[in-house]
Amino acid sequence: MEILGLDVGGSGIKGAIVDTVKGELISERYRLDTPQPSKPVRVAKTVSKIVEHFGWKGIVGCSFPAVIIKGRSMTAGNISKKWIGMQADELFSEHCEGLSFYLANDADLAGVAEMKLGAGKGLMGKVMMITIGTGLGTGMFYNGQLIPNMELGRILYKDGEPVEYYAADSARKKEDLSMKEWAGRFDYYLHHMVRICSPDYFILGGGISKKYDKFKDYLTVDIPIIVAEARNNAGIIGAAMHAETLHTLPG
Repeated sequence: MEILGLDVGGSGIKGAIVDTVKGELISERYRLDTPQPSKPVRVAKTVSKIVEHFGWKGIVGCSFPAVIIKGRSMTAGNISKKWIGMQADELFSEHCEGLSFYLANDADLAGVAEMKLGAGKGLMGKVMMITIGTGLGTGMFYNGQLIPNMELGRILYKDGEPVEYYAADSARKKEDLSMKEWAGRFDYYLHHMVRICSPDYFILGGGISKKYDKFKDYLTVDIPIIVAEARNNAGIIGAAMHAETLHTLPG
């Protein structure tokens, strides 16, 4: 099935048409900057531009940086706090000619893509997907089953700030850290995840996962680390797969 997948992030909004059987993009990826401030209507208008770019008239899957329950944004990670409590699926539909939108947490959906068709296929036990970008998104799976909305990048660190402010790729860029300096911070985070979650595997995604060879030697956790096969496209692919699943459910 061909479905438009969108990945809304703190700095960019990306979209592509996905073959959900193969788990592959079948169009060029199209990206627009996330408007700043990232208030709901401004983001919805940007989403509509991406939908219009593809001339899309079908259902849409959307990865979103928040806890999502029944299409409603319950939190706001690296986007405007105005999203909290917003019925995001309906807002996007209103700005996109009534198209049906299916939303879920961004890291959860990146994990869905990897667990079904990518690096996590066939892995049993507890698998933790980490998307490293503006923040640290986390998706948790146990024997292949998603445990939704585990926002473990929001665990508090120094001065009561989320640890992702310290260890995400955005911190590396903002503070002009060397790869070794940043990797030390990320390694600290991984060790903390081992202590509190006891995962059997880590899967790393997000833009910086493409540079894994440049920082892997600085990571010291005694847990297998696997790079996401879809890399920075995992959110788009997982969003499309999620939309297909929900759209075909009875009722």
